[in-house]
Amino acid sequence: MRDPDALLARAGVRGDPDRDQHFLVDDRVLDRLPGYLPDDADTAHLLEIGAGTGALTDRLLGAADRLTVVERDPTLATFLETEFADAVADGTLTVIEGDALEVELPDFTASVSNLPYGVSSEIAFRLLPEERPTVLMFQKEFAERMAAEPGTDEYGRLSVTAGHYADIEIVEPVPKEAFSPPPAVESAVVRTTPSEPEYEVPDDERFEAVVRAVFTQRRKTMRNAIRNTTHISGIEEPEAVVEAADESLMSKRAGEVPPAAFARLTRTVVEVQRA
Repeated sequence: MRDPDALLARAGVRGDPDRDQHFLVDDRVLDRLPGYLPDDADTAHLLEIGAGTGALTDRLLGAADRLTVVERDPTLATFLETEFADAVADGTLTVIEGDALEVELPDFTASVSNLPYGVSSEIAFRLLPEERPTVLMFQKEFAERMAAEPGTDEYGRLSVTAGHYADIEIVEPVPKEAFSPPPAVESAVVRTTPSEPEYEVPDDERFEAVVRAVFTQRRKTMRNAIRNTTHISGIEEPEAVVEAADESLMSKRAGEVPPAAFARLTRTVVEVQRA
């Protein structure tokens, strides 16, 4: 396996916190990342976002039939094509230069990525609806909120919306020292395994809008949160929704409400607006 520090030296770059560049250089963490994919994951075409100088790319080439990497830094994208020229030539590796939020993503079977933290949420929610297993590096606080259960301090909009698409597990905490330069925060590796929720929603966008709205007023009862956030939720008749919804739900706060109850509330919103 290629040495992460040697790759940095050959690329002639140093991480830049101002550009959200923190290169993962701990060999042990890098070696473990591909193995965190679910046992039955299809590795025919892996996707890596934020490939940097290729330390993880090198490991993923050993685990995948094909690998596509997305790198927004033109200098690093060119370096990757040179460093892994043999894999590019034989079609095993494809390098896409561009912003992962804007480029067209390939038809990947799974993703393993050390995400740029500044856009990790947006990228995660671009990947999750694709219903493919992922292993993603996040800030630890973000990872904990993503995996949180109802009734905990960390539980929120992120927990509900991420859990709508997949089972979320934190599989490894990662210290600052694993990166060059070290970030200001601890990190964590999250595995997402696509799953069908145990509830049905009439519309994903409506569901997410309702969740987003009430969590902006998580200290209020659901009754008052619904009344106060129609500009976010798009609910046209909040009083009718409050009246039609289950009384015990209306007296709770958002942080106590499980995803299935948010789904029921969304169905109530749709039924009220159809009436």
